[in-house]
Amino acid sequence: MLTAIAGNAELLQEGFPEGDPKRDNVEEIRSAASRAESLTRQLLAFSRQQIMQPRVLEPNRVVDGMEKMLRRLIGEDIDLVCVLPEDVGRVVADPSQIEQVILNLSVNARDAMPTGGKLTIETGNAEFDPAYARAHAPAVPGRFVMLAVSDSGAGMSPEVQARVFEPFFTTKAPGKGTGLGLATVYGIVKQSGGFIWVYSEPGEGTTFKIYLPRAGDDQRPTAAPAAQAGVRGGTEVILLVEDEAPVRRVALHALQRYGYTVLEAALPSEALTIFRDHSGKIDLVLTDVVMPGMSGPDLAQQLLAQRPGLKVLFSSGYTGEAIAHRGELLSGLAFLPKPFTPTSLARKVREVLDAPAA
Repeated sequence: MLTAIAGNAELLQEGFPEGDPKRDNVEEIRSAASRAESLTRQLLAFSRQQIMQPRVLEPNRVVDGMEKMLRRLIGEDIDLVCVLPEDVGRVVADPSQIEQVILNLSVNARDAMPTGGKLTIETGNAEFDPAYARAHAPAVPGRFVMLAVSDSGAGMSPEVQARVFEPFFTTKAPGKGTGLGLATVYGIVKQSGGFIWVYSEPGEGTTFKIYLPRAGDDQRPTAAPAAQAGVRGGTEVILLVEDEAPVRRVALHALQRYGYTVLEAALPSEALTIFRDHSGKIDLVLTDVVMPGMSGPDLAQQLLAQRPGLKVLFSSGYTGEAIAHRGELLSGLAFLPKPFTPTSLARKVREVLDAPAA
């Protein structure tokens, strides 16, 4: 639904000139769709259903890169202290998700100190042996990197601590919070293979300690992806397979707008027929993952058997079991999460077409 709303809004907005009040109305639709998308992604993070893009990273550098932004966020009446020892190890994680964890915990700490206070972000190394892990659930044996966020705020009662990671649970006034901030943190940490502890007493502040598995000492930090360039179109032929008509129309109009020739199919069976009967070249198959009669990965497997060099781009709102259990087939193939906009679709399609053949 969000793909149809956001996609059609973007296509519609281009029809109004700058200064037209209708353009502002459409922008409100796009803004609301963006907020709904953010809320959806938080729910996916809590349920550990996000598509991750992990790489080797140094937690100290992540905190360093956020420090200026965090100081503006928490305000001048809160003192931010970062304790980042030089010997802290590396982790394998999605950097944007780790940034989201730090951001959510910092916002939560700020709200716990309405009259000012101290926010401390600290990193360190930790190692737990089996005996310690058995006595301190949810710890597990192994080497970890710790990321701690502490505040000098009001603290929490044991009753609140017991529910603090529940989605939609909040102690804030109505309209002041969704109750998803800490639930999102919990989901990201779990999905990253780590665990989290919370320490708090009323009037004594709160500390969240996150433990992420430490990467091997021989694992080097991975370079960040290059900045996104402007969107380029093309003249290639794309087979579009999508059973949801509103989403299919958005994708069709977007791809045609960027110059592509599009063959559309509402069902995998139609796609197989089109693929068999089309006399010319098909450069890319863009397919949904979960469809009636046959899944996108199963469709791709049949098409790849006929043409091994075929490029495939999956798109889906399902990002968990529907994809993960076919991990072997999906290895090396591209994925675009829903909701997408015409611009993000065109950018991803161009990226896949320009990539070397698998």
